[in-house]
Amino acid sequence: MSAETDMIKLYSGRILALAADLPHTTRLEAPDGTAKKRSPLCGSTVTVDVALTDGKVTGYAQDVKACALGQAAASVIGSAVIGLTPNQIADGREQLFAMLKTDGPVPAAPFEGLDVLEPAKDYKNRHASILLAFDATLAAIDAAKETEQTA
Repeated sequence: MSAETDMIKLYSGRILALAADLPHTTRLEAPDGTAKKRSPLCGSTVTVDVALTDGKVTGYAQDVKACALGQAAASVIGSAVIGLTPNQIADGREQLFAMLKTDGPVPAAPFEGLDVLEPAKDYKNRHASILLAFDATLAAIDAAKETEQTA
């Protein structure tokens, strides 16, 4: 396969559809935590606001400036994150990391939609952008926990 064919395969119709349909793009008025993460390699950024109640995400917003792969990951994550605990989200991040880096299985539900990113395993320069939405979400949750502890 040529490099051009590989790139066409990587940017499948499903990835492009997810990238075009990002959920929760309106910032929260009073988030419990906010975080912005940037991939130094490609310059992608994701800013996430979260609201937490009883140890679960009850509000979520994301501002995603990333390639289609990063946007597709953010779309799947944003669709699944409300109602989850920080541990469930961290588990999803670790499963995605393993899928990309060590040929691990597709992440379990509710993140199974990240299977669309399996072809990106061979594109190590895209991994940081793909993980960015998880990283920003977990950092926003950490910020919310810090705010809660100092209140």
